[in-house]
Amino acid sequence: MRYLLRPMIRTFLYAYTQVMLVVVNTWQVAHQKFYEAIIVGFLISLVWTFNVKRIAFGEWKTRLTYCIGASLGTASGLIITKSTYL
Repeated sequence: MRYLLRPMIRTFLYAYTQVMLVVVNTWQVAHQKFYEAIIVGFLISLVWTFNVKRIAFGEWKTRLTYCIGASLGTASGLIITKSTYL
């Protein structure tokens, strides 16, 4: 059972991380935080390289796991951005 959950947890965490970084980066770009935006943009691309194959050729349960991770990553990104910059 643990072996079957591990790929789903990894997919969730990659999606969560990627979308959280996108939310933070969007705010950085909108508020002209030049250096921070470059660093976070690099991290977004790095995380994306781990995601693309898994999602493009994945099953529906993998895609739905990704979507759940992305949704929670959005919420966390908003919270992090608000607490860090405002």
